[in-house]
Amino acid sequence: MILVNGERCDVNAGETIAAVLARLQVAPDTRGMAVAVEGEVVPRALWDSFKLPADAHVEVLTAMQGG
Repeated sequence: MILVNGERCDVNAGETIAAVLARLQVAPDTRGMAVAVEGEVVPRALWDSFKLPADAHVEVLTAMQGG
């Protein structure tokens, strides 16, 4: 089971980060966005090739302004 932002997601091991973003209907070129797998940020250049391991915890993060 793969968790995305703390919730179970219909994503299989071996799928790429780009595939996860497509399922979430998030454009991969969105500015200020980062993706972490198991707490480690994955560089944007690897999103098309980075394959998720089984039982991965994925966080899709968006930078916010303010203070």
